[in-house]
Amino acid sequence: MPDRGGGPTGPRIRAGRPSRRVRTLLVTLGVLAVLGMAFTMFAGFWTDWLWYRSVHYSSVFTTTLSTKIGLFFVFGLLMALAVGVNIWLAHRLRPPLSAMSMEQQSLDRYRMAIAPYKKWLLLAVTALVGLIAGASASSQWRTWLMWVNGVPFHEKDPQFHLDISFYAFDLPWYRFLLGFGFAAAILCLIAAALTHYLYGGLRVTSPGARATAAATGHLSVLLGIFVALKAVAYWLDRYGLAVKSSDFKATGNWTGLRYVDANAYLPAKTILFCIAVICALLFFATLWRRTWQLPVIGFGLMVLSAILIGGLYPAIVQKFQVQPNEQAKEAPYVQKNLKATREAYGIDDTKVSEYAGKSATTDKTKLRNDANDAASIRIIDPNVVSPTFQQLQQMKNYYGFPTNLDVDRYPTKDGKEQDTVLGLRELNLDGIPKNNWINDHFRYTHGYGVVAAKGTEADSNGEPVFTESDLPSRGDLGTYEQRVYYGEKTTTYSIVGGPQKEIDYSDDSGEKTTSYAGRSGVNLDNPLNRAAYALSFNEPQILYSGAIGKGSRILYNRTPKERVEAVAPWLTIDGDAYPAVVKGRIEWIVDAYTTSNGYPYSSRTTLGDTTADSLTATNNSRAVVAQQNQVNYIRNSVKATVDAYTGEVKLYQWDTQDPVLKTWMKAFPGTVKAKSTISADLMDHLRYPQDLFKVQRELLTRYHVTDAQTFLSGSEVWQVPDDPANDSGSAVPPYYLSMKMPDQTAQAFSLTTTFTPNGRDNLSAFMAVDSDPRASDYGKIRVLKLPTSTTVDGPKQVQSQFNSESAIAETISLLSRGHSKVEYGNLLTVPLDGGLLYVEPVYVRGGSLKYPLLRKVLVTYGGKTAFEDTLDAALDDVFGVKGTTTTPPDTGTNPPDTGNPTVKQALADAQKAIDAGKEALQQPDGPDWDAYAKAQKDLEAALKRAQDAQSKTEKPNGKNGS
Repeated sequence: MPDRGGGPTGPRIRAGRPSRRVRTLLVTLGVLAVLGMAFTMFAGFWTDWLWYRSVHYSSVFTTTLSTKIGLFFVFGLLMALAVGVNIWLAHRLRPPLSAMSMEQQSLDRYRMAIAPYKKWLLLAVTALVGLIAGASASSQWRTWLMWVNGVPFHEKDPQFHLDISFYAFDLPWYRFLLGFGFAAAILCLIAAALTHYLYGGLRVTSPGARATAAATGHLSVLLGIFVALKAVAYWLDRYGLAVKSSDFKATGNWTGLRYVDANAYLPAKTILFCIAVICALLFFATLWRRTWQLPVIGFGLMVLSAILIGGLYPAIVQKFQVQPNEQAKEAPYVQKNLKATREAYGIDDTKVSEYAGKSATTDKTKLRNDANDAASIRIIDPNVVSPTFQQLQQMKNYYGFPTNLDVDRYPTKDGKEQDTVLGLRELNLDGIPKNNWINDHFRYTHGYGVVAAKGTEADSNGEPVFTESDLPSRGDLGTYEQRVYYGEKTTTYSIVGGPQKEIDYSDDSGEKTTSYAGRSGVNLDNPLNRAAYALSFNEPQILYSGAIGKGSRILYNRTPKERVEAVAPWLTIDGDAYPAVVKGRIEWIVDAYTTSNGYPYSSRTTLGDTTADSLTATNNSRAVVAQQNQVNYIRNSVKATVDAYTGEVKLYQWDTQDPVLKTWMKAFPGTVKAKSTISADLMDHLRYPQDLFKVQRELLTRYHVTDAQTFLSGSEVWQVPDDPANDSGSAVPPYYLSMKMPDQTAQAFSLTTTFTPNGRDNLSAFMAVDSDPRASDYGKIRVLKLPTSTTVDGPKQVQSQFNSESAIAETISLLSRGHSKVEYGNLLTVPLDGGLLYVEPVYVRGGSLKYPLLRKVLVTYGGKTAFEDTLDAALDDVFGVKGTTTTPPDTGTNPPDTGNPTVKQALADAQKAIDAGKEALQQPDGPDWDAYAKAQKDLEAALKRAQDAQSKTEKPNGKNGS
């Protein structure tokens, strides 16, 4: 038998209890975990503060943060107090325990279980509801700031005659308070009822009274508060009718009062308000009567009234008064909607003019010459030629161009302005020879230079005529800072300015390096900053890398739209930021909007849907950045700039009358500069924004009419046509174009679009807005309305005609042989002498070429179509006469008779070059582009010899020497 006794015994250890060492370890791990979570939260806060301070918009960060914190604590504390006080009061009003029923015996063990933890449980419940309520309230920081800083519109709604600021700034805040009140009343009611039940104040199965007098009084007051809030809701609903959206069969989306709202819902809401007030008083009276009989009857009558007065009665009015004579009943309210919608979207001053659509001019020479004056027709499509820029001007694989280039105006050498297609040579990390952390974030940090080309010309090979090119870029734009640290394609962080040199560019003499000298970004000298960014970016090397040293700065949030949105989170950002060279700097220009969905009677639109087109369908980066997607008021109130080198963000007030912008400027003082501070050089490059134009054109499909009867009939509804140049099935994008409308004496930089009748393809209208801010007519919308009695071909029909012409189809087939691909450019529409001129460039990607070259130009006017190598030749063909511009001489089968043998030989050589070019295009294996390019160069040289020889035979007076 083993010895079970005797001998020394060790220390006695309690079963199941960890040792002191284990407890110490667990406590240490717990403390470290808490510290880790705390530092993680701190790192996010700290890096945000450092970034806002670096861009000099720290007031935006502090104002936003303090507002969120204030709302969190105020409403969180209110909710916690409301629930906590009611739980405490219900416990205080508990009845003394007497003979226990089976129900109370079952509850007794729960009461005993929580008795030692009552205070902690109360704190836990109130803290939980307080945290949830505070978090919900903090998300309403915009609503609070707009309410407390709101300025008047000085316009009144037509129904209640209140300033529009009440609906835009006040009503949203009142609705939030009401929603908070409802939530508090319901939570307090549930918490009090559960407490009363737990402690015997309420009984479900026990004999006798179901509730004590104290519980009855307590719960009645809470129900009275709930019903009183419902009364307030009924009263606010009256005003909410002015901004309520509904589906109106005659017009689709509708905002504002209709006949049934004004004559049924409005009086019903007033009656229900009165009933709810009486019902609430009956609940409060239970404090003295100690019975729920009258308040329950009152509450039932209120519910019945809501069904009969608020639901059935309006349905009867709609059925028997409105429907039999809808147009007459609804017309006055539709007229209010027409006026408000046109004002809210800035289309109230739209000039609609009748336009024949067909020219009555028989003088072909005049038409041909007028075509030159009608527009600077852009045949270089910025949405097609990006691969051409990439191939010809990328220079290094670590550079790249955006998918869609931009159109701007720049002066020529003779001082005239020309439409210019341009893009920045931005950093392309996918093209870096070897990807690693040092290369991606320290060595390759920026792009280099602007590349620009004439919008109205292509060379003999179909390539753009560059006005700014090469590396470093040189040309017509002069001297400027070419490094691009901030751009549309720059989406990763870079660490610059420290011991690690950055690659600038390389040339024949070798690799050029630089070190960032700007003050942008956040300094990483501080170990705390490095630790915070290492955690925030999940990149531990930031903490200990030797590549980071004195002067190192981290750049992030580098896209222009991202930076503007961050410093002005109350703005909606246009989808297309574009670069411009301004005073020796590359500046990104970003259009920004103030919006609201509280403009009475103005119909709402969905920004994401309204601004979508064939470009956003293939390039998400061009989508609008909306703070609220459903809006019924919009203004282009701010023009913003982002320096491509320093990242500096500037916000300029553009719409000086906009009350929404004034409200935000009051909330964030000093963030928006006055309009007068915009320099003349910057003003030269501002333009009318595309997304605002797209919203306005969508609204004008219905709201171009000003008569309620016509609006209700729907006979004048238009639609934005699909883009005929591709198969995306999305709307055609608007196009920037320097052109002249019929009432203008000179070309103006404009943004244009077309309309077709709803469900049809013929043209119904042409729309243009003056986009040059230096002009007195900036922002003026002109609409040319085509007659409804005759049909004029729309874009889709014109494209169909292009494709169905046998000669054109045959040439397209030849161009598409082998591995070649034909791409159609922008189909431009230009009003011309009562008719409409359509121009479309045609590009070809050859089998061995990965980029499109301009090969042909399609032109149609008055039912006649031309398909030629150049725009001038196509215009000459359409009108049957030559224009006054320089065009190639007629080089037919027989060269024209001339007394100069040099001219005769040059023209013969030109004809040979033309024949060689045609032969190159008709090779059995597909077009021979090298041979075609050579033929075009030979043609150009021959024509130049002919011109030079002819000029030598002419006397100074212009007559022939012979």
